[in-house]
Amino acid sequence: MNVRKSVISLLLGVTGGLGAFLATEAFVGREVRTPSRHELVGPGIKQVAYTQESSVVPEEGGRIDLRMAAKKAVPGVVHVKTIQMGREYTGNPFLGYFFGGNMQGREVPLTTGYGSGVIISDDGYIITNNHVIKEADKIVVVTNDKKEYEARLVGQDPNTDIALLKIEGEGLPYVEYGNSDDVALGEWVLAVGNPYNLTSTVTAGIISAKARDLGMNRGQMSLESFLQTDAAINPGNSGGALVNVKGELVGINTLIQSPTGAYSGYAFAVPVNIARKVVNDLKEYGKVQRGVLGIRMGELTPVLAEELGIRETSGIYVGEIMSGGAAQKAGMKEGDIIQGINGLEVKTTPEFYEQLGKFHPGSQIQLKIKRDGDEKIVDVTLQNSYGDTSVEKEEEFGVLGVKVAPLSKQDRLRYRLNKGVKITDIRSGKFKSAGLQKGYILVKINDTVIYDQDDLKRVIQSLENEGVFVTAVSPRGRVEYFAFSLID
Repeated sequence: MNVRKSVISLLLGVTGGLGAFLATEAFVGREVRTPSRHELVGPGIKQVAYTQESSVVPEEGGRIDLRMAAKKAVPGVVHVKTIQMGREYTGNPFLGYFFGGNMQGREVPLTTGYGSGVIISDDGYIITNNHVIKEADKIVVVTNDKKEYEARLVGQDPNTDIALLKIEGEGLPYVEYGNSDDVALGEWVLAVGNPYNLTSTVTAGIISAKARDLGMNRGQMSLESFLQTDAAINPGNSGGALVNVKGELVGINTLIQSPTGAYSGYAFAVPVNIARKVVNDLKEYGKVQRGVLGIRMGELTPVLAEELGIRETSGIYVGEIMSGGAAQKAGMKEGDIIQGINGLEVKTTPEFYEQLGKFHPGSQIQLKIKRDGDEKIVDVTLQNSYGDTSVEKEEEFGVLGVKVAPLSKQDRLRYRLNKGVKITDIRSGKFKSAGLQKGYILVKINDTVIYDQDDLKRVIQSLENEGVFVTAVSPRGRVEYFAFSLID
């Protein structure tokens, strides 16, 4: 009996061992490997594990991989360098005063700046911040592969701090648009740019808040509705890309809030849906087209609701309807509470302006409103700032790069002038290169006295390839002379 038990035990042992051997061979033959684990650690970022095989888009409670987003975004982000030109004079002013003779001047670069930009098309359109290129006489763009291009300023919009540049190129890498309306609190994002002239820098963080109003442009037609992120953004990041985990553009990095001037926890980006609309307007019309509703309104809060004796505690309270405006024509009334635009909820003033800012004069939108406790849908056709539905034309700077206006009564009395036009804005051009600035009064060009804007237009149109001699009065009241040639 003992011998029989021993034989059975031996057979079972051999069979089990053989099965284990075959199973091991089969397992090794499929070369199954344990996925590598990596950890992403950055400012304000908790450790997040991801695997080589993980999806770009994380699932609920899953792992996240930001490498693909960086790979897609970095080639489309550029370094923007700006140069301001000035006049450098040579000669001896002492000898010139006593013995005559002119000081010799030449144009030289005085100051330089830097920032970032995002290529949005393969033929070289680039979004950046207006404050990056403001006052620049020359803009140079350096792509991720170290190629340099001189950029042309297509247009700019100070109210959203967005500017559009163009470089000449084909097949350029670009960053695809995302949808900033879909961005959620806590969502992972990457900031891509060139802080402190360090090119192709990537930082990671989350969306900390949406529709953030910083109160920077009070009293203007501002579209302040920033995305807030804790991804590290520093000087030089301005104009760079804020992208989601798919590598899609969701914002243009714009500013930081810091007591030191460097990153200290929070940064802000213009939502891409606003930037995209601004860019399209600048390309098509030369200026931003803003739809106007024609109301005076305020953000409804529980305190205000209690004062007004109404139940609703959030939304946009319509305090006044402008006569002849879009809202009046649509049948809106004072006391209406706007709670949605085209199906998207609006509870705060920044949310309201962000959604309204997507539309042109003539666009028809649907407003969800509450009136006396009842919900209504109102169709509204937006107007422009002049009260009609047409798009507004760009104000031309012209070949000399200036905008002018008639002299005010105060100017005429102060400078004792009965002629001339005042420079109200100036861009890169012959006038600026010659040394003229905003605030100068143009009195005479060559032999023609300038009494109004029509005189200036006529004399500019009559100029050919000849020298130009400008007589102007400076903001300090001194008569100054400027000469330049129309031949480059």
